[in-house]
Amino acid sequence: MESSELHKIIQGIPKAELHLHIEGSFEPELMFKIAERNTIALAYDSIESLKKAYQFNNLQEFLDIYYAGAQVLIHEEDFFDLTWAYLTKVHSQNVVHVEVFFDPQTHTDRGIAFEVVFKGIHKALEKAKKELNISYKLIMSYLRHLSEEAAFKTLEASLPFKHLIDGVGLDSSEMGNPPSKFINVFKASAEHGYNLVAHAGEEGPVEYIWEALDVLKVIRIDHGNRCLDDEALVQRLVEEKIALTLCPTSNVALKVIQKMEEHPVAKMLKKGIIATIHSDDPAYFGGYMNENYFETAKALNLNKEQLMQLAINAFEASWLNTNTKQQRITEVRDYFNSLTN
Repeated sequence: MESSELHKIIQGIPKAELHLHIEGSFEPELMFKIAERNTIALAYDSIESLKKAYQFNNLQEFLDIYYAGAQVLIHEEDFFDLTWAYLTKVHSQNVVHVEVFFDPQTHTDRGIAFEVVFKGIHKALEKAKKELNISYKLIMSYLRHLSEEAAFKTLEASLPFKHLIDGVGLDSSEMGNPPSKFINVFKASAEHGYNLVAHAGEEGPVEYIWEALDVLKVIRIDHGNRCLDDEALVQRLVEEKIALTLCPTSNVALKVIQKMEEHPVAKMLKKGIIATIHSDDPAYFGGYMNENYFETAKALNLNKEQLMQLAINAFEASWLNTNTKQQRITEVRDYFNSLTN
């Protein structure tokens, strides 16, 4: 398939994004603008020098700059602007549903109130729902390099807003921070009605995926690249219809996978896993949804059937209600049918 045709097809697909860290969508231009507004000096003298720093050898190197960038976010307006910039961008790529992660501890540890962070993000999501027809769910992540006690404080801070937050996740430095470290706070989160997801098997071993399922009782795995190391796990993912939210350009940027041609998503689809594609931290990893679809399709020579399956899988794995989910899946099928007519 020609690149121009592939770009055109991908642009037209109605898409759901299920693995997106809002702080990871912080484009350098907006970062400088907000830093200036809040009179905060960045460690970089220009947008270009900041972009040059986006060369990472591993997850931790990325996280160091990710947390540094977040330091300029102080006011509700800042969190609104960050979220609105992401939503307008993905609207231009025909993303119609988002399930967004936010990291409260990145901000509350700096003295920013949970309420300030939450309200800015939520207002932008509501605006996008009304003006751009983008539906959404909001996921609060616990930072795994911090203690479970710190996660409990975050859970407590979220309770006044729990009717507006759909789930909790687990992100940040994976190695040495197994899912089992957070067994109690995940149990408590479930008791408060939150859906449960966790990053597992990105840099960490396949055992972390088992732990996320058995110990934390998650209903979806973020990343999960390493699942192919264990055939029994693959069988379980297929039987229990547990989706994986994969982030191809992120995996390559962080050298979790050495090159896109080695990405496991096509093998996962073949095995019947509900594999899905997302952007993770698009400002840092060179691509939003369309770029992730394109780079993956090009490297793995995906056909229209596989592209359609990836798009359908994302809606299947989403937390949309059954009727809306089916409506979106029908839209995807109708779109691909129109390509062959």
